[in-house]
Amino acid sequence: MSKKLLSLVSSLALAGLLLAACQPAAAPYSCTDALGCVDVAPGAPVHLAWAMVVAGPDSSLGIDSRRGVEIAIDDKGTILGHPIELTGEDTGCNAEGGQAAAQKLAADKTIVAIVGTSCSSEARVAAPILSDAGFTMISASNTAPDLTDPATHVAGYLRTAHNDSVQGAVGAEFAYNKLGLRRVATIHDGSLYAQGLVNVFTARFTELGGEIVGAQAVQPTDTDMHTILVDFAAAQPEMIYYPIFVAAGGFVTAQARETPGLETVALMGADGMFSPDFLGAAGPAALGMYHSSPDFSAFGSGYQDFLAKHQAKYGEVPLSAFHAHAYDATNIIFAAIEKVAVQDADGTLHIPRSALRAAMFATSGFQGLTGTLTCTPTGDCSDPKIAVYQVMNADPATWNPGANADSNPKKIYP
Repeated sequence: MSKKLLSLVSSLALAGLLLAACQPAAAPYSCTDALGCVDVAPGAPVHLAWAMVVAGPDSSLGIDSRRGVEIAIDDKGTILGHPIELTGEDTGCNAEGGQAAAQKLAADKTIVAIVGTSCSSEARVAAPILSDAGFTMISASNTAPDLTDPATHVAGYLRTAHNDSVQGAVGAEFAYNKLGLRRVATIHDGSLYAQGLVNVFTARFTELGGEIVGAQAVQPTDTDMHTILVDFAAAQPEMIYYPIFVAAGGFVTAQARETPGLETVALMGADGMFSPDFLGAAGPAALGMYHSSPDFSAFGSGYQDFLAKHQAKYGEVPLSAFHAHAYDATNIIFAAIEKVAVQDADGTLHIPRSALRAAMFATSGFQGLTGTLTCTPTGDCSDPKIAVYQVMNADPATWNPGANADSNPKKIYP
């Protein structure tokens, strides 16, 4: 290379360096999101949380859903190069537990989003606390209609569980059309879930031409149900419909079979008792009982793969009805994070909270285990498929509703 050419190249290189030095550096990310942002340092985990009942007589409901979240995290591995951390709080399946859990979770600003709650009564108090704190919560098992009613919906709340406006009607149609029953007595436990189901069942059953011959309420902690059952016997119902939870439901079931006049009356619950724990609580009296619950046979082809992973990870079949809904809820969160997160060159992740919320509500045509999910403006994201099952064996060890056509409980409707 000639000296003249070498001098020209050097001059151009120097000019380039000077020009580069004059260019402003890329501006650091500045959060302008109305609800704030979660900043995740390079290599630090993206933090999700659960709010579910994992202790006491209804623990199978929450443990079942938490396992769905855990399997979704296993399948995802990392998100945008970051590991995923999962923590949670027990909610007790009551309003007091929901409030306490929400207050603890709201204080931890590293949490990106929450899967919960288990029970509708928890959500009614937890959702406003978490929403006001900027969090978005998506439930796998809340089913009370008012939680997504436009008049009472909370901004940061969604669910992948079905709405009981669907489940209650299916129960009524099964009793009236399939069993040919015309006289039913009902029991609720004061919870949003049970009251909502009884209200929908009652409206649809009477619309079809049936009669509600008795309506009673119990407390979740009640153990002696004989007084109301004796009253029911005098009214001569053909079925007792009691969409309550495991502990009280077990006592109603066992004591109904001991009450003169009710020995052979049909008994029906819903997904709040859809658990091997209920078979243990009710004992032999559970044999032949009906439950409404998600229709596992209508789930997508990936559900069988999920069941295999569940068996390998936990050594048993799912404990309740909403594990797949929790899996789908977690993946909706992941998809929204990937849509809205901003990542710096060093790997720092910024997740704007209101943008995340908007992306979750904008979910459309999402291919989940439970179906094709599209969220409404008030957070109903489910693809509702409800079936009625019958207990074929009261031994909890035989519980396996997702197995096949001969499973226990066995799908009998539709």
